[in-house]
Amino acid sequence: MDLITDPGEIEKRSFEIITQLLGDKPLGPNASIIKRVIHTTADLDFLENLVFTENVLERAISVLNYSGFHVVTDTRMAEAGINKRILAQFGGSVHCFIDAPEVVQKAKETNMTRSAVAVEYALRNISGPTIFIVGNAPTALLKLCEVIEQGICLPELVVAVPVGFVNVIEAKEKILELDVPSIVARGRKGGSNVAAAIVNAIMYEAKARRTG
Repeated sequence: MDLITDPGEIEKRSFEIITQLLGDKPLGPNASIIKRVIHTTADLDFLENLVFTENVLERAISVLNYSGFHVVTDTRMAEAGINKRILAQFGGSVHCFIDAPEVVQKAKETNMTRSAVAVEYALRNISGPTIFIVGNAPTALLKLCEVIEQGICLPELVVAVPVGFVNVIEAKEKILELDVPSIVARGRKGGSNVAAAIVNAIMYEAKARRTG
């Protein structure tokens, strides 16, 4: 058996297999994101689970034109999974405040999750165009919904793909009720790897358009 070992060839072949598996199923304008998530997870359910608000890919790509935009994540894993080299090419920066001392302390004092407190911390400590990505903690997404409803912030994009069993479905449905550009993995599936894959897919698409 001849095994493929070249990283570029492995990725190319992986996407060819994904395309074959999906067949003639319509993917629409968000095909690159759907395929990237399936590539990351090997889970074809995301073809049906991923929900996109109107023109969200175009709106997300437009954010990359803002010098100094921010990506705020709820986990170090999602932060690690984002392609920093390409993010830097677009002039963006990524932040995760989950272990900031002030966040840890306030979470203890208020009996809130650190993920929820980290959302509040982010709003106090960064300014400018912001993409929030939630790949793990539904409490972070619920807190984000709360501050959006209160008019405290309006993110340029919300990637809502927390995974789990408690408050997960409710939090995802809540963000879809709000007037904010969003990409949501409905149901219980998701994860930090999915969150990072979505951000990377947006950047790869934007870069391809620049060079193509």
